[in-house]
Amino acid sequence: MSEIITVTGTVEEIIYSNPDNGYSVVGIDSVEEGQFTATGYMPFITEGESVALSGNWTTHPDYGEQFKAEYYETVMPSDEESIIKYLSSGIISGIREATAKKLIDHFGLDVLQIMLTQPSKLAEIKGISKEKAKKIGEQFAEIQSMQNIVMFLQQYGISATTAVKVHNSLGANSVELIKKNPYILSDMVDGISFKTSDTIAFNMGLPKNSIMRIRSGIIHILRSAAYTSGHVYMPKDVLIEHTVYTLKVTDDEVIAAVSELLSSKELFQDKVDGIDAYYLYSYYESEYYIARRLIAMSQNTQKFTMTEEKAEKAIDALEAKTNLYLAAEQRNAVVTALSAGCMILTGGPGTGKTTTINTIIKLLEDLKLSIALAAPTGRAAKRMSQVTGYEAKTIHRLLCTQRSSEGYSIFTHNEENPLPYDVIILDEVSMIDVNLMSSFLKAVKTGARIILSGDADQLPSVGPGNIIHDIIESKTIPVIQLNKIFRQAEESLIIVNAHKINHGELPDLSVKSSDFFFLRRKTPQDSAFTVMDLFKNRLPKSYNVNPISSIQVLSPTKKGLAGTIALNKLLQSHINPYDERRPQHVFGNITFRVGDKVMQTKNNYDMVYSRENGEDGMGIFNGDMGIIESISVRDKCMNIVFDEDKLVEYPFTNLDELDLAYAITVHKSQGSEFPIVIMPVCSFSPMLMSRNLFYTAVTRARDMVVLVGSEKTIQNMTMNNQFHQRFTGLTEKLVAVKKFVAEKEENS
Repeated sequence: MSEIITVTGTVEEIIYSNPDNGYSVVGIDSVEEGQFTATGYMPFITEGESVALSGNWTTHPDYGEQFKAEYYETVMPSDEESIIKYLSSGIISGIREATAKKLIDHFGLDVLQIMLTQPSKLAEIKGISKEKAKKIGEQFAEIQSMQNIVMFLQQYGISATTAVKVHNSLGANSVELIKKNPYILSDMVDGISFKTSDTIAFNMGLPKNSIMRIRSGIIHILRSAAYTSGHVYMPKDVLIEHTVYTLKVTDDEVIAAVSELLSSKELFQDKVDGIDAYYLYSYYESEYYIARRLIAMSQNTQKFTMTEEKAEKAIDALEAKTNLYLAAEQRNAVVTALSAGCMILTGGPGTGKTTTINTIIKLLEDLKLSIALAAPTGRAAKRMSQVTGYEAKTIHRLLCTQRSSEGYSIFTHNEENPLPYDVIILDEVSMIDVNLMSSFLKAVKTGARIILSGDADQLPSVGPGNIIHDIIESKTIPVIQLNKIFRQAEESLIIVNAHKINHGELPDLSVKSSDFFFLRRKTPQDSAFTVMDLFKNRLPKSYNVNPISSIQVLSPTKKGLAGTIALNKLLQSHINPYDERRPQHVFGNITFRVGDKVMQTKNNYDMVYSRENGEDGMGIFNGDMGIIESISVRDKCMNIVFDEDKLVEYPFTNLDELDLAYAITVHKSQGSEFPIVIMPVCSFSPMLMSRNLFYTAVTRARDMVVLVGSEKTIQNMTMNNQFHQRFTGLTEKLVAVKKFVAEKEENS
């Protein structure tokens, strides 16, 4: 890597500037270097400023020699000509060259200091009102604040793009707030780790047993436990032990910090299974709200609820009219849906869940009820639409998002503004975490009913909680389990083997079936190259399919030769290799190219999309998949089409939220269905060699499954019914709330 050099000069021209991320192309006039072009992330850089740029000289294929700035510092202009140019640049609305000259004539070289500290004095100038003077001062202070935070954070290795996020989150006093408590960065700014805050704090001289460090460390540990292990809370002893080990502090110091967090209502202490449990306050509120609302709905005796007798008659009439025949389990599910305030419908593939839901929808329509269908992801919603014939939305789209007065994204539909529907059918409930489930229930109007559908044997949600499992275990609301595999489904070896796996029986690998194959390979490397050959050559030629749209590689892990990281690089190099005629962009260890299949890895409520039908919206969410349509290196963005019809102008600053998706983890595949699934079955981490992960992978395929690797791995995964325990309290809360309601009714 070239040695960093520093050049100084005056900004003569802003050639290009992206207001969202601060990326700029500027013309510099330097005494030492003459006139040259500089590029880099330089938010709020302005004509007339003196700058010190640190970076290296590069040669652009189209624009020639440029200076690529990694860091920059600005110095306010100090002579009359530079100040006039600076103020005339348009950086402050309402000031142009004529006004800038008036300001210089009146205040001289002190004008910038007056704008910053005594903006009301600007009203002494004819044409500047007191209100305008106030606005000029506010704008100038904002610019100074932004530049201060960029330069302050640069010394700790935090990029200008991240500094913009910090400023947007913490506001004009960012530097003062960070100096007071550097841990505010990881506590409040998405994308900044506790480790980064800790490094800054260390460099600022904060001791390792600082109470603010321990408080922030506890929050960090609880958040990490939620999103790496699905825990909603941590037992007291586990949290204290983990914090002591991670932060290298004492038990007493941790207990003191916990006490402060409880007092400030950032933590909540509860009892779960007789053990002291510490929650992040928002998780406790979510879990408790879910319990209260579900029990209230299960007690609901709304005016349009059918008796079981009337429901049976309605089913008889529908069967007679349509030649439909429901098995006993299905009939029981339909009767429950028509007569209960809420219920869970669960079952594996081929057990008639779709037929059951379609029957429920038809009978609810006959009752003239308004119905909404929803699922956690775009792909799951699209699949639901296809099998029911009714529009299904993602939960986020159903609830709608808007900006709060503080600038945060919030759901439009909530307790004050509930959804208008009488019935909401929610599919793939196993994917939903406690926060999203709580938000959904807050938006369900009083008196409405919900039908929760999903496969309880699949992997739990990526986020905190284990919703469907906890509700079923509580036995507090009606649950209908569909177990019978219908004759037509028995013809599919995918379905037969999925149920075998779920019951701990080895899948049949000997039948030369048209939809379930096993290819034996000795090593992960052999498996990876076979996966690539299947994806690129064998399957597309044999079945005349487009590999990008029809084939999905699923792996249990990101790491290793058969993990998604290595597989994505391998598949991309063969499916979409480097082409000098097409632009590409390197971000970290990933190269993005036009035509690449990609996946969003975080919820981004602010990303704007447009559809051909003119329907615009906001929000691209974790698990959404798309294709890169174009890349603009100059504009620092790419156009991506998500879910086949949502066009997004995707800025490079958000590429930490995007990944290649030729191969994805089984966890990321939840809620999706793909025509063909290829899965390497090699030796993985024991934690990933589980039955429910294997079962989830197989049930993602509609037409074909191809397993590549070792029979021993298949055997180990099938036999391993152990699952990673999640610390959740929903089951206990449901039972407690139901008991409380029953006792209250008994005493009234």
